[in-house]
Amino acid sequence: MDILKPAKAGSHTSDLPRAEVPPGTKGAVMRQLLLTSSFSATANRLPTFLEDSPKNHTVAFIPTANLPQRSDGYVQEARRAFTDMGCRIDDLEVSTADPETIRRSLEEDDMIYLSGGNTFFLLQELRRSGAADLIRQQVNQGKPYIGESAGAVVTGPDIGFLDAMDPRSAAPDLDSTTGLGLVDFRLLPHLDSEPFAEVTRKILDHYGDDGPMVAISNSQAVAVHGQCLTIL
Repeated sequence: MDILKPAKAGSHTSDLPRAEVPPGTKGAVMRQLLLTSSFSATANRLPTFLEDSPKNHTVAFIPTANLPQRSDGYVQEARRAFTDMGCRIDDLEVSTADPETIRRSLEEDDMIYLSGGNTFFLLQELRRSGAADLIRQQVNQGKPYIGESAGAVVTGPDIGFLDAMDPRSAAPDLDSTTGLGLVDFRLLPHLDSEPFAEVTRKILDHYGDDGPMVAISNSQAVAVHGQCLTIL
């Protein structure tokens, strides 16, 4: 069972496979992803991840995953966390934005953030809007990507393992659970964190043997810099 469970901050591994950088760009850039269960609980790791202060950075803030949910509390907490660090927020609702607005925000903003919510709905809307391809392009060029819960899960090779946590019915037009493929492991958020403690253990038991999986609690984050994965 190839699973990396919660570890001490600062631990790292290079054992898990990594998604390949497209031909012609390999070696020229380094993918940078900060994957969290709760961004507000781990926002203080952002300067370490960036190796710089995030002050005055503009964030393409994508709350799309939250649309099917009953509450947006964690989205507002993430927004406050960014603004408290001096970041500028560029709201980008990909389910309703026009293609030019999506392109401009993803290309011109300094960082990309995707919120928590329903992972299946998020993937559906990223594909439908064309944002999925643009996000891949920007991350492959080295732009920092910050994903919270659903926004972290969607970066992996497939999101189907999360159906015990997120109802697929929220995404009736999703014809494949293939993720963005920015990392080659499946990120399981909220490990042993209420109200998901029981379901995360069930997911580990059911899907843990299907390929590499990184499971983190709400107080942890995974930083990916090229081939290096670090638990912060």
